[in-house]
Amino acid sequence: MRKRLVPILLLLCAAAPACGGGPGPDAAQHRHAGPIGHRFDDAERWAVQFDDPKRDVWQKPEHVVDLLEIAPGMGVADIGAGTGYFLPHLSRAVGADGTVLALDIEPDMVRYMEERARREGLDNVEVRRVEPSDPGLAAGSVDRILVVDTWHHIAQREAYTVKLAAALAPGGRVAIVDFTQESPRGPPRAHRIRPEQVARELEAGGLVARIAAEDLPDQYVVVGEK
Repeated sequence: MRKRLVPILLLLCAAAPACGGGPGPDAAQHRHAGPIGHRFDDAERWAVQFDDPKRDVWQKPEHVVDLLEIAPGMGVADIGAGTGYFLPHLSRAVGADGTVLALDIEPDMVRYMEERARREGLDNVEVRRVEPSDPGLAAGSVDRILVVDTWHHIAQREAYTVKLAAALAPGGRVAIVDFTQESPRGPPRAHRIRPEQVARELEAGGLVARIAAEDLPDQYVVVGEK
């Protein structure tokens, strides 16, 4: 484990409650106490959707992880991790010497992920509850940050990006995965954010942003680099 990583953080859902990923056409609009507003006080019920094997078809978790170009020994924060859908994939990518920080604002999701990590032997995963406006990441503490199906729930995203940029080690990157305007699943279209806007928000927060080439049927990926 990289010694510069500290346990004060954890993955994907920064300014949103449980962002484990919206598995059905309307599920994403119910996931966060942000612009849409919803609490997740029954993780087992949400896990039926978030961890549905059918999600793999459109979420393509291995492909998403490949886009991050994670090397063994890295520290990765999954912001809005929800029920921990991405944790097994990230755990394998960083290897025994790396660390995956699973972050969520919803206490029951945190409890569920802690139990999942123990059950599945994900020894390099640390789970933490964080506040909606702060990912709780120490300066220069992580190499990669993953934010899946969550960015559109975060308030004051430019200010939030400043905190993400500060948390990245030199050469680190953030990957924002969210729903396209055309996707049959995801939040109501009024709440969706175009990739060009996400790129502008990352740039405003101090990162160099680009829309990544990907192979996802319903989503885009925007990468911000330090």
